[in-house]
Formats: sequence, structure tokens, C-alpha cells
Amino acid sequence: MPRPTYGAAALTRDYGVVMPSAEGNLTWLPAADRPDLMAAPVAAAITSVPGARVASIDPTLADTAAFCAAYDVAAGASANCVVVEARRGGTSTLAAVMVLATDRADINRVVRQHLGARKISFADQAKTQELTGMQQGGITPVGLPEGWPILVDERVVAAGVVVIGAGLRAAKLLVDGAALARLPHAETLALASERS
Repeated sequence: MPRPTYGAAALTRDYGVVMPSAEGNLTWLPAADRPDLMAAPVAAAITSVPGARVASIDPTLADTAAFCAAYDVAAGASANCVVVEARRGGTSTLAAVMVLATDRADINRVVRQHLGARKISFADQAKTQELTGMQQGGITPVGLPEGWPILVDERVVAAGVVVIGAGLRAAKLLVDGAALARLPHAETLALASERS
């Protein structure tokens, strides 16, 4: 008598159930071969994340919840990038913060203290788009302006393969979460907690 098998492959085979994963149901291509699917600064810096792959998506589905549902991508394999503006006196610092979609970044305490700021807020969207050359909903740590701190939550680093923005709403990148911690000016921190 054959032994029963379990897992995503068995569920798909036996019951037609598709289990969310990092790759979902997208067609992933080597990112270096498709610079047209990325914002120019991302395409220029893509070699900083070895093995990165890119997939075209419907730009109306770029926001995390819609994207994960439409493309069967696990929320725990999707990492969000937010840009914050930290201020102390007359000095202002823009920084990227990376957390899993299942988590919430502690911007007001951990990130603010790490950046040595008195005040912190999410950066203005129009200013962020202008400075990065990336579209809102596609912001990514790959290809950010020189000198911007990139704060990567330790859970992103430990997650394995994750989906991140490609600089445009019409595409996503698939990268090793640990590679994000090796980007220029990147640091790994415990800066998030699970959403309740």
C-alpha cells in the first residue's frame, strides 16, 4: 500500500489546492536579463543581489495584500520597504526600512533611536519618488541613493527567498533575504514584531 504524501505538491496533485509560496504562480526570469522590468536605478544596481529574479505583474495589484492574493505569494515571503525621514535639529536623514509583510516595524522607538533622531515620520511620497527614481508601491532597497541607511529586520534576513519591489509597480523581484543585509549601507536589526 503506497504511503500518503503531504505538502504543497501533494495537495496540488491530489486536490487541486495551490499553497502560497515565495514564487507563487509568477514566471520568474533572471533580473539581469530584463532591465526593462525595473526602474533604472534598480537595474543599474541589480548585480548587488546575486541570483535576483524578476517577474512582471499587473500594476494595479502591486500593493502587498492584493499582490499576495492574486499571485499565491505567501505574506511571510513578501518583504515591504518603507522610507522614513529622521530629524534631529536641522539634520534630516532618509532611510529604508525592510520588514516582512506579516510584521510591523517599530519606527517610533527602534528605528528612531537607531538613527539618533528626535523625530521620525514616513517620508513624503512625492519626495521619495523624485529622489529614488522609483514608483510608490515599488520602492526597494536595491538601487537607493548613495549613503541612505538600509535597516533590514532580522526576520527578513532569516526568511530565505523573499519578494520585494522592483522600483516599478509593474514588477517584483525575488531575492535571498540575506542578500539585502549585504547591500551598501545595510544593517540587520531586530526592528519588527508580528502583526496582531
